[in-house]
Amino acid sequence: MEVDCFDPTPPPKRTGRPRSTPMRDVLDAILYIASTGCPWRMLPNDFPPVSTVRYYFYGWRDDGIFKMIRHLLVVMARELLGRSPSPTAGVVDIQPIKTTESDGVCGYDAGKRNKGRKRHVITDTLGFMVGLVVHSAGIQDRDGAPEVFKAIRRSQPDLRHIFADGGYAGPKLRDALEPIGNWTIEIVKRSDAAEGFEVIPRR
Repeated sequence: MEVDCFDPTPPPKRTGRPRSTPMRDVLDAILYIASTGCPWRMLPNDFPPVSTVRYYFYGWRDDGIFKMIRHLLVVMARELLGRSPSPTAGVVDIQPIKTTESDGVCGYDAGKRNKGRKRHVITDTLGFMVGLVVHSAGIQDRDGAPEVFKAIRRSQPDLRHIFADGGYAGPKLRDALEPIGNWTIEIVKRSDAAEGFEVIPRR
């Protein structure tokens, strides 16, 4: 299937000095930092100057360019796999992250004994991420879920059925989602007879 390509690169400004840095090099530098976790000041000299990369990173972040790129990639990938561009079902879950002593959102999850943050993610049933919110690890799953549902309300209008684990069960989340939108939460439980790690459908 042929997919139309869209270039999200912002056009050069009409005023000021003409752009001399290739945007592909800037994106490669941002991806390098994201994949290695290195500090800005340790960016290798093969990339554009740190000040230039950082300028475009914060500008693209604030303008929603990264969110647009992610959305377009999901649409293209789904169409290449013969699916509709917009998913109708998805999976919600969290991933605890231990953090350093540096500034930022931080909390303690007594259940998982983790101090740090949580990535609250919604994916489609193919595993492509369609929504993400990062919050304190001290916020329980069902309390943090409404924020990630708000994040997909407009970008994923057809996604209405959500698979989740037992941490999202109960009326508290259902009541919190009622003023936000109309979603159906299906709890997928682990079998009591299972021993050790087991792959659970829709999880």
